[in-house]
Amino acid sequence: MFTCPRGLNFRHLLEAHNLTEALFGAVSSYLEEQSLLMRGGTIMRCTAVECLHSMRVDATLIAASPSTKNKLGKRDPEMSQTKKGNQWYFGLKAHIGVDAKSGLVHIVKTTTAKVHDAKMTDDLIREDDRVVFGDKGYVSDKRKRAARADGILWAVKDKRKRGRVLSSSQKKRNRKHGAVRAKVEHVFRVIKCQFGYRKARYRGLAKNAAQMFSLMALANLYIARRKLRVKSA
Repeated sequence: MFTCPRGLNFRHLLEAHNLTEALFGAVSSYLEEQSLLMRGGTIMRCTAVECLHSMRVDATLIAASPSTKNKLGKRDPEMSQTKKGNQWYFGLKAHIGVDAKSGLVHIVKTTTAKVHDAKMTDDLIREDDRVVFGDKGYVSDKRKRAARADGILWAVKDKRKRGRVLSSSQKKRNRKHGAVRAKVEHVFRVIKCQFGYRKARYRGLAKNAAQMFSLMALANLYIARRKLRVKSA
């Protein structure tokens, strides 16, 4: 199959100068100017006061080729293996922070697959966030206590501890917060189903991270497309 050298050089130029990250930032700024990517808003009527500056965090696994058919005869050394449920995955992981009101991505981080979701929490939370939603992978009693001390609603789903079961109130809380947190899955559905991005295309984290910024910028525009059409009409 013929590969266009100019296209390859253009991609290398984007990677070398972090231009896809700049593109993601430009798209985010544009959406903020259009009042679509909100830095605050009412998320849940769980208190008498509106919950401002809120977001959700999540991560998804992206498989990489395990092929050893290369000069070194090895798998990509920048990828790693991790277990989810009863299945092992080899590849990378995309971590995102999503604005809880708009459902649009405001931050993207790419790591090797074995990095635990909870380790990326501080990288995904904005300084002015007052509510944080996340699944059980982000459980942290320490962060929960710190958030409450700062007046932040820590809406991460409770996880059953060894030898114990979740109380009825914890289950109810998980269902309530889960309904909001589930919106973050829309982003991953867009890049995997609409864009067909189910497998890492390149070797090395840097190249795949650059592509991830492009995908998330396009995903934001895709999700906001109807509202953008109305505004431009």
